[in-house]
Order: sequence, then structure tokens, then C-alpha cells
Amino acid sequence: MTRATLERPTAPTTESVDAEASQVVRKAGTTAGVGLLLMSVLSAFGYLVAVKGLVVPGDAARTAKNVAGHEAVFRFGILSLYLVAALDVVVARALYRMFKPVSEALSKLAAWLRVAYAGVFVVAISQLVGVLRLHGQALGHIDTFTDIWDAGLVLFGLNLLVLACLACRSGYVPTMLGVLLAIAGFGYVFDTVVRALVRGSSSDVSAVTGLGEFVFALWLVIRGRRNQPGPRSQIASRSWRL
Repeated sequence: MTRATLERPTAPTTESVDAEASQVVRKAGTTAGVGLLLMSVLSAFGYLVAVKGLVVPGDAARTAKNVAGHEAVFRFGILSLYLVAALDVVVARALYRMFKPVSEALSKLAAWLRVAYAGVFVVAISQLVGVLRLHGQALGHIDTFTDIWDAGLVLFGLNLLVLACLACRSGYVPTMLGVLLAIAGFGYVFDTVVRALVRGSSSDVSAVTGLGEFVFALWLVIRGRRNQPGPRSQIASRSWRL
């Protein structure tokens, strides 16, 4: 055996590729789960407490007074929502890496849908920044924020539908979670379409169906670290990075 033969690098075995695949899937899943749970907390405070909690429907004067009297809370709410938008991008990338073994094309589609939604969400949040300059127009700005956000939720719903497809095809995510994600995605799309077509509609089906994504997040953090991509998930060892 020659020296050159001894120094020749060995090609990665199928086992080593599968081990790397499993590690990437588990790590990405945990990152996505933690990100989704953080988003739940931040969005609950940012929207339900700091924004919606200060609004008096149909009463611009009282809404303006509430915002002026709780401006610090309102500012923290805006910051929280910006953090949610940033985490959306982090989660989009993590889920792309998690589901890439299933279908790279669908995983990219899901990621870009979520990133596009995050962009629309940032535009919506900019309306809340305007409230800080003109308290008297608070209700108008908040209504515009809600309208833009509602429109963006179509992209978010489509993202969940694609993720549902990936989850059901993966073999390492329970099919029931895929079904819950599909129901959640349908709920967001349904609400937006109904609100657009029926003037004055307050459809809020997603308040219930959206819990599917929260269950998915919990599973990713608690059980997702055990993900084991099966034969359908095998890919080349150098195709894991964005």
C-alpha cells in the first residue's frame, strides 16, 4: 500500500450522511420550535395587550387618550411586533432546513411565503409607529395596521398549508400535526377572504384553528429533537446549507 493510498480521503458513508441529516433536522426543528414559542409570547403582548388592549372600537378620542396615557406600553408593543417579524425569518430558515430532505422546492416555497409575510407585517407595523407622532389619529392608524396585517395573513396561511404537506410527507413528523397545520392555514386564509368579501365581517376562525401551529411548536421543542429522517429523506451530504 503506497503513501498516497494511505493519505487518500475516504468518501462519506451512507451512515455518516444519514447521521448528519438527522442532526440538521433535529437542530433546525428545535430552533423553529423555540422561535415559534417566543413569537407566541411576543405577539400576545404586542398585539393583544399593547395595541388591541388600548383600542376602544368606534371611539377615536378614547383610543387616542389610552395610547397617550400608556405610550411606554405601546412602544414596547411595537418593539415586540418587530421582534416577531424578525423571528419569522429565523423560523422560515429553520423550517426550510428541517424539511429540505422531504422536498427542497416545497421547503423553499414555504420559506419564501413566510419571509414575504414578514415583510408585509413590517409594513403594517410601520402604521403603529405613526401613532406615536399623531396620537389623535391613533384609531385610524391601528385600523390600517390591522387591514394590512389581515391581507398578509393569506401568505401566512399558504405557508402553513405547504408546511402541512411537507409534514405529512416527511415520515418523521406525526401526520396529525400536518393535519393541524393544514387546518390552521385554512383558517387564516378563510378569515382574510371573508373579511375582504363581506364588509364589516369579524370572522376570527383562525383564533381557534391557529392553535395547530402552537401545538406544532410544542412538539418541535419537546419531541422534535428525536426526528429521524427515513429513506425518503436521504440527500447528498453537501446540500444542507442555504
